[in-house]
Amino acid sequence: MAGPFKRGAATFDFVDGHGNTIPALKDAHLSKEVGGPFLYYVPKLEVLGGSIGFGAFVPLGNQCGHPFIDEASRCTVGMGDPYVEIDWSRFFGKLRPSQFRDAYPIPEGLAVLIGSGAVAPIGTFDHSDPLNQALSIGTNIWDFAPSIALTYTTPPILLEGTEISAKFFWNNYIENPATHYWTGDVLNLDFAVSEHIGPLQLGVAGNYAVQTDDDTQSGIPIAPDGRRGALLQLGGVAGYDMPEYAASLKLKANTTVFAENTVTSWAVVLGWVQKF
Repeated sequence: MAGPFKRGAATFDFVDGHGNTIPALKDAHLSKEVGGPFLYYVPKLEVLGGSIGFGAFVPLGNQCGHPFIDEASRCTVGMGDPYVEIDWSRFFGKLRPSQFRDAYPIPEGLAVLIGSGAVAPIGTFDHSDPLNQALSIGTNIWDFAPSIALTYTTPPILLEGTEISAKFFWNNYIENPATHYWTGDVLNLDFAVSEHIGPLQLGVAGNYAVQTDDDTQSGIPIAPDGRRGALLQLGGVAGYDMPEYAASLKLKANTTVFAENTVTSWAVVLGWVQKF
């Protein structure tokens, strides 16, 4: 399975630990477009009644903006940090035919996924000044993230079945060797509730993230609060299946509704999924 992925995002504000605008960054603005191929391979191998999958994504991006007042905006183009993952998944349910002839069968029941991913810090990174660092496509930081996901699709209630899904990530970061900055662990929860309507799927989606450890530099916590971040984003999600092409089109858009020690922003993600 493979498909192109594209994401566009821009910041509204940079906020402190109380959700207030940081004065030095009140005119800051950053925007980015990231895209690239995501490849996912599932061999014909059964493990504990489930399947093993291998995924990889290599992003290419363009990031523009400026962090400080009276600073001219610049742009940086380059390769981001590649991401790889391995998953085990199993479906406990049944495939139910859709009422629409041009739709995939609906997977009614529970699907479970347990996995682990990693971000390798080999993307474009420049810490020679604050603006270059802010515009770097790469992070120069290893990130190891175990995950677990649950998806449950009901029998027909409203239309053809309500899908409730959640995926939990535990991001563990390694110190940036160039800046000696260490980002604290972050817990991420992606969630969505959507409805199947033949080949169409519509719903609401969001993400909640909270940092559990202080940020440190050279082993010293960042004043005044360890820069522990928290973030809630909400929006909508839509998908359209094309069984005749063994493909699906997916679109998700969200915006920040709550933030501490991070940025408020909007984002749009577009993906094309093609099965081979």
